Amino acid sequence: MVRTAILSVAAACTLFALIGCNNRAEVDALQPAQAAELKPMQQSWRGVLPCADCEGIETSLFLEKDGTWVMNERYQGVREEPSSFASYGTWARTADKLVLTDSNGEKSYYRAKGNALEMLDREGNPVASQLNYTLVPVTASLPVTPMPLRGMYVCIQGRCGDLYRLRDRKTAAGRQ
Repeated sequence: MVRTAILSVAAACTLFALIGCNNRAEVDALQPAQAAELKPMQQSWRGVLPCADCEGIETSLFLEKDGTWVMNERYQGVREEPSSFASYGTWARTADKLVLTDSNGEKSYYRAKGNALEMLDREGNPVASQLNYTLVPVTASLPVTPMPLRGMYVCIQGRCGDLYRLRDRKTAAGRQ
């Protein structure tokens, strides 16, 4: 009697395990479609974000096809110079967020909200405020004029006037 009960429980567990593994084909079929949607693409965004001690921060975000980004921020109503800064780094998309990692390794988060991008807080959650934290799409391309940059700079063999995107130290050491 006890032996029959143990065999029945073992058979039921085996049956549930086999049923649980049966839907792998559906998961495999969905993954290639998702990967195609999340490929890096060139996009430009612009808007005025709230500022605690100025009129607003005129922000332009440029996402490049190679997975890099440049952001130009101009503080409105500020008399001190420079009032405009640029930062850069790499970007990636998750299922629901755009993650920007700057040259210092700090992350900022955005999410799609209609056709716009909404800036999220440092943990990747929506900002609890009535203020406008959105950037709208524009057709502008990355500016070619000089911009003051924030972050770490690397001078390679006397070429400090040129800015290179350095992926790792091997690339930096091998560049002439």
